[in-house]
Amino acid sequence: MQKRILIPKERIAVIIGTRGHVKREIEKKTLTRLFIDDDILIEGESVNVMSAENIVTAIGRGFSPENAMMLLDEENTMSVIDLPRQEKILKRLRSRIIGTRGKTRRNLEEYTKTKISVFGKTVAIIGAYEQVQIATEAIEKLIKGFTHKTVYKFLEEKAKSAARPI
Repeated sequence: MQKRILIPKERIAVIIGTRGHVKREIEKKTLTRLFIDDDILIEGESVNVMSAENIVTAIGRGFSPENAMMLLDEENTMSVIDLPRQEKILKRLRSRIIGTRGKTRRNLEEYTKTKISVFGKTVAIIGAYEQVQIATEAIEKLIKGFTHKTVYKFLEEKAKSAARPI
């Protein structure tokens, strides 16, 4: 099976890595072959191609190769939230999600045990399925204009309810 993927040009170097290290690691762990030009062609068995596609897409969305490799674990998934296209609104929302010196993003990652990347006009989240859902809900609240305090309270309540025995 073959699959072509388009990713931002500035992220192609990250997929290749120093002396091709990242590319070889992806190929080794997914049993596929990557051919990199203006786009990326992935060849291999269909299940392996899907795994490699997820990793390459995650790197294209701004994740480090190490965080993207979390997608090799079947327990983990990636969710992508599109942000508005208007430049002024986009800048404001990205600032709300990232926070001063990355504090908000770090807090969201800590509360939800996920990895979050704000890149271009999207926010991508990698982690366990339930945790990704909670992080997505929290980010959507920030986008809608909820205060950071309200979002943190929501995350604390989710964490408490997850810790309670059924």
